[in-house]
Amino acid sequence: MSKDIMVHYEGNPAYSILIEQDYNKLSGELKKIGYENRRICIVCDSHVSPLYSELVKKELLKVSGQVSIFTFPAGEEHKNLDTVKELYTFLIEHKFDRKDLLAALGGGVTGDLTGYVAATYLRGIDFIQLPTSVLAMVDSSIGGKTGVDFDSYKNMVGAFHQPKLVYMNLSVLDTLDLKQYYAGYGEILKHGLIRDLDYYVWLLQHMAEVYTHEPEVLEEVIYQSCLIKRDVVENDPKEKGERALLNFGHTLGHAIEKLKNFELLHGECVALGMVAASYISWKRGYIEKEEFLEIRDMMVAFRLPISLEGLEASAIVAATKLDKKMDGNNIKFILLKEVGCAEIDTTVTDEEMLEALDYLMQELPD
Repeated sequence: MSKDIMVHYEGNPAYSILIEQDYNKLSGELKKIGYENRRICIVCDSHVSPLYSELVKKELLKVSGQVSIFTFPAGEEHKNLDTVKELYTFLIEHKFDRKDLLAALGGGVTGDLTGYVAATYLRGIDFIQLPTSVLAMVDSSIGGKTGVDFDSYKNMVGAFHQPKLVYMNLSVLDTLDLKQYYAGYGEILKHGLIRDLDYYVWLLQHMAEVYTHEPEVLEEVIYQSCLIKRDVVENDPKEKGERALLNFGHTLGHAIEKLKNFELLHGECVALGMVAASYISWKRGYIEKEEFLEIRDMMVAFRLPISLEGLEASAIVAATKLDKKMDGNNIKFILLKEVGCAEIDTTVTDEEMLEALDYLMQELPD
């Protein structure tokens, strides 16, 4: 089983997304796109490194005479400029130049950080994405958005820098803990809700296979979500319009993530944000109450949170004002016009957000 998706950038073929079951084709793919005899630095965190870095290094040595491994401590709290500085130093000391290559092996934190370093080291060098989490496979590895957090403000420092290849080995998901596995479905459900009703319904129909990691269903989930992400980023590569739809659930989700000090996973915060945004969509009459309740319960079915405690609603709303997605004094909020179709809205009020957050903070929402 394997699938290949071509991503275009500004109208031209830019890179392939390869969905495979192992790393056996990685060196061959790098040869195809002209990366023989380049220095390669594998960037990974302390969780992924002992699992896959040596395996990937062995494969990359088939195409490169020098493969180095840079490992940084795992966790969102290390996605910052201090880690960037350490990686810059590592690359300088190992004499990496503009012809060389970085390989981001890991989840979204690793991919975002590696991409940002690639965009800025020597004014830009090439990199590839080797995502190892569901969330990274369907979301952060595609589209060229890179960045790091700054004083707990998520992705406040970044750059657009397209990878040269995205290579997904689905077998690595077998070692992903269940919390991380299901957190990725926050972004997967988002894709169906904002863009593809049929896909959303298909996900509902295949929950049992998702639970058991049935290989063909898992491959189809990753493939369909990658297609949706690809289509959106091709139409709007630098988030000047349509690409903002991918931020459904992110305005309040990012604020919750920050105020929770990243105790909750990104996909879990997105799920909470999607429930809140769907609540506002229902209250505005865009979707039916039954549709809202199904969206809420869908999160539960995929083991994602639908309630929140330990924060003040007013503090969450205040944190949204510092979001990089502000449009002047207005928040770019994403609402559902119907299930499977979203739109950008800059008229969502603080009162609407507070009401939606109060709903999340009930002990037993109904």
